Formats: sequence, structure tokens, C-alpha cells
Amino acid sequence: MLDRYEVHDHDVLVIGAGGAGLRAAIAAAEAGADVGVVCKSLLGKAHTVMAEGGMAASLANLDAEDSWQVHFADTMRGGQLINSWRMVELFAKEAPDRVFELERWGALFDRTKQGLIMQRAFGAHTYRRLCHVGDRTGLELIRTLQDKSVHSGPKVYMECTLTRLLKDGNRVSGAFGYWRDDGRFVVFRAKAVIIATGGWGRMYKVTSNSWEGTGDGICMAYDAGAELRDTEMVQFHPTGMVWPPGVRGILVTEGVRGEGGILKNSEGERFMLRYDPVKKDLSSRDVVARSINREVLEGRGSEHGGAYLDISDQPAEFIKGKLPSMYEQFLTLADVDITKGPMEVAPTVHYAMGGIHVEPETGASSLPGLYAAGEAAAGLHGANRLGGNSLTDLLVFGKRAGEAAAEFARGGGGPNGIDEAQIDEEKALLLKPFESGGGENPFLLHQELQAVMSDHVGITRDEETLQQGLDKVLALQQRAENLDVQGSRMFNPGWHMARDDIFMLTLAEAVIRAALLRRESRGAHFRTDYPEKDPELGKVNTVAVKIESGAEIKQRPIVPMPPELAALLEAK
Repeated sequence: MLDRYEVHDHDVLVIGAGGAGLRAAIAAAEAGADVGVVCKSLLGKAHTVMAEGGMAASLANLDAEDSWQVHFADTMRGGQLINSWRMVELFAKEAPDRVFELERWGALFDRTKQGLIMQRAFGAHTYRRLCHVGDRTGLELIRTLQDKSVHSGPKVYMECTLTRLLKDGNRVSGAFGYWRDDGRFVVFRAKAVIIATGGWGRMYKVTSNSWEGTGDGICMAYDAGAELRDTEMVQFHPTGMVWPPGVRGILVTEGVRGEGGILKNSEGERFMLRYDPVKKDLSSRDVVARSINREVLEGRGSEHGGAYLDISDQPAEFIKGKLPSMYEQFLTLADVDITKGPMEVAPTVHYAMGGIHVEPETGASSLPGLYAAGEAAAGLHGANRLGGNSLTDLLVFGKRAGEAAAEFARGGGGPNGIDEAQIDEEKALLLKPFESGGGENPFLLHQELQAVMSDHVGITRDEETLQQGLDKVLALQQRAENLDVQGSRMFNPGWHMARDDIFMLTLAEAVIRAALLRRESRGAHFRTDYPEKDPELGKVNTVAVKIESGAEIKQRPIVPMPPELAALLEAK
């Protein structure tokens, strides 16, 4: 019977098989836990591969002045000081060790003439600290972690969508979902669960995120009662492809600018000299994205509504060696040879700084037994993530979450019980589109949500536009009650999309309500009606909790930074 379910038992269940999930699985397995890894797509098909430019770590191979202290200060300043300073401290200190560890596991980094790991410049980093493999660094990270995980023992379940966390009392005890090919239901029982499912970029029209980025893991945690943090902070990467329309939003790595590429408007002006005369084209992502957006709005945009990014003054062999993926990407998809002329770029939704609220040392959420790492976890990046910090984030906090979850599982006793009422409730939600007859097409509803988020919760925001967006999202939530799917559960993309819609609509409300509450401009969150920073709002994080009527947003004071760390921000 299709409505029955199979059961798998593990000490630690990792949901997501990108960099954070694999590093967590390796750590938990090495700590002695029996580990299961569930991924929505195929192993290796993770959004981590889209992180092309490098992983930030203060190795000081090219700039001897670099240190964890400078990396700490850069990251805190980039996050506009609403980061978790403890997470940033741990991150900056441990990033070099995680890079060297990856190297020992077989990662093949580009090298200096002296044989050291090569490092490149990136936006808002004081020194050259991005360790890279051409412009395919994320791909190499995934390849290395996959190889290591094969020898560490986690069992991998591919093409499986999990839709609900199961609880034993207040403690998370597993997850429920289905196999994507035939819709068979499945339960994973676990003593600890790690969410490593990435972000929610697919709720926007133009995004670098692939189809999996629908916020599943974050929303499952939220639905189960976990706190979310800083959901208003959505990063627009300044450079995504513009043309042709079919590839709009595909990432153009910051490494292009790190290797000497410059941004120009339709008048041939290097416009970033006006917006940030010091850091220029390597200013922080929020600044560059807003600058490109303003050039377009004021009539100085490129032919297809972006800006020109030009690295063609560099030797062709240099470009092909340093940026092989970008060279091939533009030649194949846009018929543009970047060694001979500029590429057209425009901001694209890339990363969610907000996510599950976690403890810095362990990645523990506000729910016992539930952990998170990577983009699904909030705190490290604050109001704006610096390029290159994401890949080392995956390694540093993936390892910590895996170790902490294994330790929690060791004290967790026997297998957790299965609450049939929770499973029946989720089954009913999953099967409802087959029975509703409501006529709402899941794909068209998704397109409407993308239009709302793009038009009302974009690079620039204001009270009226945000409120209009919230009203539209709430109306879409009501319409989602009537999602209609035809056919069976076998190979049915409309059915998959129906559940994704509910995840994204739930999170969209939390994003907009948090954006309404933060009446200031800070990092990626820019309010035209409140264009300046409010010093008092620089002392709080937004926290979202799901209640019966929707999202409840509160503000929580930030724990003051120790004097010795605060002093690092004053150093030049």
C-alpha cells in the first residue's frame, strides 16, 4: 500500500548533503554515531558547487599581515555588527584548520610559486584570503567531502524529500517524507537531527539558487517550534547573468572582480568609484548590488538592464586559467568571449543570512535534539555575508554540529517512538492536493509568489511596498489551501511543487514581517523610508516564532561583545 511507510533508524539524521551536511555527517560518524544522510536531489548536486570564488581563511600566504583577528573584524563589519560575535570568533580562528584539513583529505588548491595555497582578493576582505580552485572551489569541496564521507560510513538516501520533523514531547525524534520517484512515504527515526538544507532563494524570480532551494529544512524547524533569526536579511549577489533570459540569475563569481574585473555603466564609467572610492568594485555585496540597481534605475544600465563587468584587459590565458568556468559559461550560454569583451551582469538573489537560530559552539537550535549548520543556520553573517565566508562556514560549523549531535545522541537512550498522529497529519497535508479539486496550479502559484517577493521585498524596501507584499502573501497562503494536482504520486513534479509552495509561503511571511519591523537600513536590508542605520536597532536581532495565526516577530538584545574583541573593530 502506498499510504504505508518504511522506517529507518539512525543515531544522527543529517538532512541535506551539501558542504555543511557532508561535513556534519563525517564528524558525527567519526564520533561513533550511526549516521543517515537524506538529500532531495542526487549526491553531489548541492548548491555548494555554486560557491565558485573560494573559501576565506587567514592563512596569510600572500599577505603576511592577515590574521584571524582581521578576518573577525572584516566579518563583523560586513555583517553590520548584528552577527553572533561568538560564531564569528570561532569561525575566524578555526577556518585555517578546516582548510588544511580539506587539503589533507585531497582537495587540490591553486598554488603559489612557493607551493602554498593560493589566495585571491574578494569584496570587503582587507587582505587576499580566499583559497581557491580556479572558479570551481565549491565543486572541489563537495568532491573532497564526498570522497571522505564514503570512507566514514554514513548511509546516504538520495532523491528523498522530507517534509516534517517528528517530535517526542518537545524533543525532535526524526523526520517524515516521501521518495520522489514513486511517492512512497518514509520515516527516519533519530536521536538527533541536523538541518543542512540551505536557503530559500527560489521564492524570488531571479536567483542563483537551483530548484532545491525552497527553504524546506528551515521551514520544518520553524513548523516544529524552532526560532528563526534575522529573516529579513536576504543577500542579492551583485553579479548574476542577465542575458539570454533563460540563464538570467546564474551566478557570476566575485572572483572575476577579485582577479581584476571592473564594473562599468552604459556610459563606460567605472561607477563604483562614486559609491565606494576605497574598496571600489570589491566593496561589500550589499553596496555593489544597490549601486548596480541605482545605475539601472537612473538610466545608465546595460542593454538588458544590468551593468557591464569587464576583465578583457587581462591576458586571455590568465582569464582561462583563473576563471575557466566563467569563460565556458558565457561562451556556451551567452555566446560571449569574456577574454575579448564585457559580460552583462545584474543582482540576483543568492543567500539567506537569516535562518534557524543556533548556539555558536554546537549548532543546537532552540529545540532539544535539533541542530543546524551552513546557510540554514543564522548568526555568522549578520546583515550581509562576505564572499568566501560561506564555504569555510560549512566546514567550521558543519564539524561542530556533527560532533554535538553525536554527543547528544549518545545520551539519548533507545530509538524514539513514532507518533502516528503527527504522521497522519502530514500525510493528509501531502495528499490534500489530489483531493481538493480547488483548481490552484502549484507552478502558477509559485510564479505569483516570486513576483510578489521580487516586486515588494527586493533590494530596496519601504513600509507601503512591504505591507502590500505581506497582504499578497497572506492571500496566496489562503489560495494554497486549494492547490490542485492531477495524476498519481509517481514522478509528479506538480505534487512536489505543492509542498514546496507551502514551505516558501510560510517563510515569505516571516521575511516580510521581519523587514517591516526593522525600520532602518542595515546591510542587505535597505529601507528608502528609513535610509540610515538606527543605533538602537544595531543592538538587536529579529526572532521569528510560528504561532497559530502566522509569524510572530520579536526583537532580542544582542549580548555585548567582550572588550578584547570590540577592540579589534577599532584597529585599522
